[in-house]
Amino acid sequence: MNFEEFLMTKKHIEPAKVRYFLYWVNLYKDFRETNPNAESLMFYQQLDNMVQPWQVQQARKAVLFFQNYSHMPNTQEKGLDIVLNSDFEKSWSKVYNKMTEELQLQHKSYSTEKAYLSWVKRFERFCDQKSPANITQEHLKKYLTYLAMQRQVAIATQNQAFNALLFLYRYVLAIEINNLDNVPRAVKKRKLPVVLSLKEIHCIFTRMSGIHLLMAELIYGSGLRLEECLSLRIKDLDFENNIITVRSGKGNKDRRTILPKYLQNHLSQHIIGNRVLYEKDRVEERNGVALPYALERKFPEAGKEWGWFWVFPSLKLSVDPHSNVIRRYHLYPSTLQKAFHTAVIKAGIHKHASVHSLRHSFATHLIEHGYDIRTIQELLGHSNVSTTMIYTHVAQKNKLSLISPFDNLPQS
Repeated sequence: MNFEEFLMTKKHIEPAKVRYFLYWVNLYKDFRETNPNAESLMFYQQLDNMVQPWQVQQARKAVLFFQNYSHMPNTQEKGLDIVLNSDFEKSWSKVYNKMTEELQLQHKSYSTEKAYLSWVKRFERFCDQKSPANITQEHLKKYLTYLAMQRQVAIATQNQAFNALLFLYRYVLAIEINNLDNVPRAVKKRKLPVVLSLKEIHCIFTRMSGIHLLMAELIYGSGLRLEECLSLRIKDLDFENNIITVRSGKGNKDRRTILPKYLQNHLSQHIIGNRVLYEKDRVEERNGVALPYALERKFPEAGKEWGWFWVFPSLKLSVDPHSNVIRRYHLYPSTLQKAFHTAVIKAGIHKHASVHSLRHSFATHLIEHGYDIRTIQELLGHSNVSTTMIYTHVAQKNKLSLISPFDNLPQS
């Protein structure tokens, strides 16, 4: 089987698109021949300056598929496989470097990057630090079994480990993973989200103040995730139409949600204070804020524009973990988490409530007021309506008409 047949039969690439995949692979081969010591990242960066982002992704997929093809027995080409994997024969550190490159190329968040690299390091220890070139699918099966049977980790932990290692095998080691059905998996328990009543939310908010109160109110009023609230830019707020644009939310999707009218005046006053901080940064010629993906490379001065400034900026400067550039970032998540937890305790609420409970409460209260489930799904940014449907199980409106049979017993 040649590579062209492999693409159509194994990867189900449409015949009309096969020639593009062959083009990218040949282009990558030429690049490696002329730049034998260069990292793959340089190839994709060069492409990024010449073609559209979707074409860069197609090129990455083409090279990945060729790596998979090269691992198959009796294939007609092995040259690229040797070039791609020779770096991994002795050094795990080069694996980590390649992993970091791939995570950044796919625009994974910094927290995801740290979590995935942490799992790879644990996996390396489990494999007794065998050479990366000797790692097989069996090592992955044994490790996942170890996590489920011996460590008895939660389903979310096992899923994160699986996703991290699948990323390692697929995008770094170029090993296709199959037949994991017999690997023991932790049992997922059905848990209802923690929802706060209107009275409880009021009690919590009365025990918060300043920027922490404003952020908590916005998360509840708009159904935001904590990270989505922190990542808001000035240009994401549309006061005229009462809309917030959430950019690159979970799943790297954009969406729009509601901006509460009650908060507009508070937000406007807060943003006036931000303008003072922004002007101070410009006067002191500080670096602009970080921009998503390749925007900073294409528009190096855009980070200094007011529209890109954070709605909730940190008062302190910090070092960008990717570029090592000193710049202003948004507030750290723990600042609100700690303030909210303290307010919950002071309010005497014994539910296991977190900042995310405000988002759960937003959805549940909308359902209780009769809003359409599809509308709520769009506001929350859920890919599947079944995820939104969980809130119907905790909404009180559906249960108000029910009377316990105990209450119908004759009174003694």
